[in-house]
Amino acid sequence: MPIRALIADDHELFRSGLRQLLVDVLNAEDVREAETFDQAIEILTNEGAGDLVLVDLRMPGMSGAEALAALRDGFPEAKVAVVSAWEERAEIIAALSAGVHGYIPKSLPSSEIAAAIRSVLDGQIFVPPLLGRRDASAPQRPTATIDAGDKLTLRQREVLNELLKGQASKEIARSLDIAEGTVKIHLAAIYRALGVRTRAEAIAKLKSN
Repeated sequence: MPIRALIADDHELFRSGLRQLLVDVLNAEDVREAETFDQAIEILTNEGAGDLVLVDLRMPGMSGAEALAALRDGFPEAKVAVVSAWEERAEIIAALSAGVHGYIPKSLPSSEIAAAIRSVLDGQIFVPPLLGRRDASAPQRPTATIDAGDKLTLRQREVLNELLKGQASKEIARSLDIAEGTVKIHLAAIYRALGVRTRAEAIAKLKSN
């Protein structure tokens, strides 16, 4: 079955290399590319998620675990994995706790990156070898509070402002000239950052502070 994938990374050279790896080694036939998190969401919303989404943690618009969790919630049919140069244990654990299917360090040889991606596509959770070098039981990040609003992207802040005006998702989409599905993804990230589950809880929490 041909693989349909999206690579979201702001480094063109790395995107090109990863695309070639997907095509040559994993027989991918449809590989799309995005330079920012917002662009990735637009592509996924408009064109469908496909089989695989590979994202970098340090591209524009990426808000860490909250954004990863929103991706998983918004596109449950796709396997989502981080491919990053960052190898801090806390980052890795936070990403895996957000529900991604793997955390693949860019420092791995290309053959190992390909094997890691293949294991993700096969339904496994890829945990990088470095977590096994010592006790990986580092504490997870606490549930986000209102202060987590500082982690929101510019677009998410715009969505949040419209939310506080009482706008529905369709109205927010029209106001910001983005797809309604994109609004829902940003709302999911906002809810996670604020530690709430619903629109009403988000509004109530914001207005109480």
